[in-house]
Amino acid sequence: MKLRVSAVQYHLHTIESFEDFAHQSEHYIKAALEFETEFILFPEFFTTQLLSIKGEGGKSLTIDDLPAFTDQYLELFTELAEKYNVHIIAGTHVVNVDGKLRNTAHLFYPDGRVGTQAKLHITPTEVHEWNMSAGEGLEVFETEKGTIAILTCYDIEFPEIVRMAKAKGADVIFCPSCTDDRHGFHRVRYTSHARAIENQVYVVLTGTVGALPTVDFMRANFGQAAIITPNDVPFPPKGLLAEGEINNDMLVTADLDIELLEKVREKGSVTTWRDRRTDLYTDWS
Repeated sequence: MKLRVSAVQYHLHTIESFEDFAHQSEHYIKAALEFETEFILFPEFFTTQLLSIKGEGGKSLTIDDLPAFTDQYLELFTELAEKYNVHIIAGTHVVNVDGKLRNTAHLFYPDGRVGTQAKLHITPTEVHEWNMSAGEGLEVFETEKGTIAILTCYDIEFPEIVRMAKAKGADVIFCPSCTDDRHGFHRVRYTSHARAIENQVYVVLTGTVGALPTVDFMRANFGQAAIITPNDVPFPPKGLLAEGEINNDMLVTADLDIELLEKVREKGSVTTWRDRRTDLYTDWS
């Protein structure tokens, strides 16, 4: 079983309408499909670009205004996934759940279904500046190409949650991210490699690039997409199938071979999943 994935380094810039956002998103999808991709990953918080649209009377929009775009967001990516017969992990979008803001990833299937995974670990900025609330459970998603999970940015820094995703059958972790400086970027990048090694899974990572001068906490972005493998003989020595150019508007594409994962889990140089000492610590399965 193989699947082709593309990760979008989405360029944030000021726009004037939802249609501008829709056209830019479709552009990346069309570009990825020129490589016959099957799964397209957009970054975390890429819909904050909608907050650069001026409100009534030229008023600047805030994070509290973002859920008002939810219906349009869902309609757009449902239509694009069906139109182009592709799985789209449409980054994250801020939704309102019982009066609370929740940073939620969405998986759009080609047949019109939509899966959701709220971010489970919330950063101090999300809590104190944006009043975000954490998700309440981990989902894995069955697709015709295998089982995947979506863990957003800070989530990948917690080994336990990726252990749980692997125990539930996920072979690929999609990680939409948004970081504003090198420190945050490298935290997410280094821990993505660690999670791939620990669990013998693929991690598909991407982040926002560009800037939104009128949107608080989105004025700077430092991003780079990467398609990460375990570090073992069938894979590249650095555990990298592909990576983008830092802070450039682009996408990267690679093929993920699930059979190779199964082989290294069984007979690899190391067998980290099988060799867990569950007599000493929690068995997440």
